[in-house]
Amino acid sequence: MSIYIASDHRGVELKNFLVNKLKEVSNVVRSDIENGPEDDYPDFAFDVCSKMSLEKDLAILICGNGIGISIAANKVKGIRCGRVVSLDDALASKEHNHANAISIPANMTPELAYNICLNFINAKPSTEDRHVRRVNKIIAYENGEYNEL
Repeated sequence: MSIYIASDHRGVELKNFLVNKLKEVSNVVRSDIENGPEDDYPDFAFDVCSKMSLEKDLAILICGNGIGISIAANKVKGIRCGRVVSLDDALASKEHNHANAISIPANMTPELAYNICLNFINAKPSTEDRHVRRVNKIIAYENGEYNEL
């Protein structure tokens, strides 16, 4: 498993902190796109989410408030990205929603961000019927196969 990580210009400091901490627990892959004062968060989400293995890798994305980069990431087929601001969010995103990516706001404290990342990395997707059923509906819809609305 590799952890893919990217941020726009607002999240560079937090991204660098997380890269240094997370490389102690996993292989960390940074976005190939260079940050600049006028960079755009969708580019970073598309870059890492299109390169990671959907079956075994995870992504951590950072932008100003964590919302925009999450929206962009969720446009990549097979990505389920949740905006996470607490330890409970990190667990639920992976356990309940089988997320393979999370986004966090750039102004989050480094220690909280790191603990959120660890919770996300270490959580296991739930095998409870209700969670599996819901995630399968999302996957089916994304594949154009779900029309039970």
